[in-house]
Amino acid sequence: MKNFLVIFMALLAISLLFSCRATYVVRERPAEVVYLRPAPPSRDHVWISGNWVWMTGHYQWQEGHWQKRYEDRHWVDGFWEPVHGGWKWVAGHWR
Repeated sequence: MKNFLVIFMALLAISLLFSCRATYVVRERPAEVVYLRPAPPSRDHVWISGNWVWMTGHYQWQEGHWQKRYEDRHWVDGFWEPVHGGWKWVAGHWR
């Protein structure tokens, strides 16, 4: 029983540590970025859309790129989510 409790507490501490991710909110979301997407290198590649990254006190745009497709997964583009007091960026991810 004691070992179970120790393992449970360790897993709880680890999960809390990884769930502490900063959320940055801006009052006005940045303007949409428009750019030309280059041709894909092959049919096995999927376009990873650009991403807003928090750096030095504000969001900065990172260009998109082609990436080899993962089997049984698809790319979900990032998006601006309205929150109390402004907007926050939800980064794109594989699902």
